[in-house]
Amino acid sequence: MNQVAEHDRRIVVGVDGSPGSRAALRWAVTQAELTDARVEAVSAWQDPAVYGFAYGWSPTVFEDVSVAAVTEKILAESVADEAGDAAPVPVLTRVLHGHPAQVLLDAAGGAQLLVVGSRGHGAFAGMLLGSVSQHCVQHASCPVVVVPPAERTPEPAGRRS
Repeated sequence: MNQVAEHDRRIVVGVDGSPGSRAALRWAVTQAELTDARVEAVSAWQDPAVYGFAYGWSPTVFEDVSVAAVTEKILAESVADEAGDAAPVPVLTRVLHGHPAQVLLDAAGGAQLLVVGSRGHGAFAGMLLGSVSQHCVQHASCPVVVVPPAERTPEPAGRRS
């Protein structure tokens, strides 16, 4: 059976608002246009106590605003800035609760492709390959593309002039 036929025509991309995730979103939209797929932009959120203490930080308190709402706003702004109304393919947004790596792995189940930035807003943002992208590469059930920082982002195959 054809490999593409076994998966739905969906490209899942992790978006946390970082420059790396925005580059991944742009890449995913272009790839989706080339492969007649749709894009599912996914953001994950965790309770500040869980997220903050995991990295040795004191959690930030948001008055009258939930972490999920902030995450949803960042995702919506990222999609509007990078894909906008003129996107050549549909871009669905999803905000899910949980650890970013697990959320992306779960969302990518059955997808044609998972796209992540090489690093995001994690505690070690200066690393070449972030912990979330590394975990996704090692455990995803579909192919994974790790998009480098914007200044080095290659165009998808078939787009080069």
